[in-house]
Amino acid sequence: MGKSSKDKRDAYYRLAKEQSWRARSAFKLLHLDEHFDLFGSDVTRVVDLCAAPGSWSQVLSRVLVRGECLGRRAWTARMKRERKAVYHGLEGLDDGLDPNEEVDMGDRRPRNNVKIVAVDLQPIASLEGVQTLIADITHQDTIPRILEALKSDTIKEGETETKPLVDLVISDGAPDVTGMHDLDIFIQAQLLFSALNLALRILKPGGKFISKIFRGKDVDFIYAQMRCFFEKVTCAKPRSSRASSLEAFVICEGFNMPKGFNVEELLPLGIGGQNNLPFNNLKKPQKAASSSKEEKGAVGEVDFEVSEDETEDHRWIAPFVACGDLSAWDADATYSLPKDHVSLDPVQPPINPPYKAALEERRRKGGLYGKTKQ
Repeated sequence: MGKSSKDKRDAYYRLAKEQSWRARSAFKLLHLDEHFDLFGSDVTRVVDLCAAPGSWSQVLSRVLVRGECLGRRAWTARMKRERKAVYHGLEGLDDGLDPNEEVDMGDRRPRNNVKIVAVDLQPIASLEGVQTLIADITHQDTIPRILEALKSDTIKEGETETKPLVDLVISDGAPDVTGMHDLDIFIQAQLLFSALNLALRILKPGGKFISKIFRGKDVDFIYAQMRCFFEKVTCAKPRSSRASSLEAFVICEGFNMPKGFNVEELLPLGIGGQNNLPFNNLKKPQKAASSSKEEKGAVGEVDFEVSEDETEDHRWIAPFVACGDLSAWDADATYSLPKDHVSLDPVQPPINPPYKAALEERRRKGGLYGKTKQ
């Protein structure tokens, strides 16, 4: 299948090349920002996990470093322009908008002291204001490397160096799907927990965590686990994400470490991990006539605080929202291309893809089916 046919059946793939994005996934982050305002004025430290080829880091660079009008700011500016057009078009309309007020067209406002760290197993081409790390997010040595990259370049005399914390952690990582949905969902969940394990150690109180998730039959359990650490958890489906895909994004806002939950930098969270919790903050599960061996390995429970909208007798369900302009391009539709359409090359091809050796071997043999006799 050639470039032209892929442009025809995927509008966002075509738009990404036309707008100089490294991948179509950049639109997913922009659509999420339109609804959740991910890049607020207080966001200056961001960690991008599973970042290759760097489309999400590219969005961060253009919004935080260059101060370009994208995502939420572009949407707000468009709404103001439309309101002003309606104000001038309808007589007697009084919606509180001053006709003499200049509408913010989204001028460039670069931010100070921006730190962006992109992490992936594959090398990433350089981006303005982005520091890249080749590391495995499932490995315990990655966390100190990220913290070292986030440290300030200059420290004034008399100031003590503190642990650098980030405002936002994002992850667009996904496994190579096998087609067996149960296996794919399980592997993606483990990748999500690896990203969460890292986020718990570097997020500041009130920070945000965004990660890709595959919706399966047990996805509510994952949402409930996220709810233990964040005040608000939402499942979002961007317009640029195909409706036929299980893909969605979990948006966690208001990071708040529960009381009695201590996270050690060198101890992983999840299966096989141990957490040093004070015994007086634990509740032993009631168990009848257990042996001494079972009592020694008994599992404690952290006593989480219950919010006003939750009770022990009611099940909490994460809200689901569709974000992005619903009248925009349909990711599942096929569109006709104009006659003068020219298919563009990718903005940034992979530097060292894992399939590079296979491609070189195919070229050496003369194509997919090898050399043919004339």
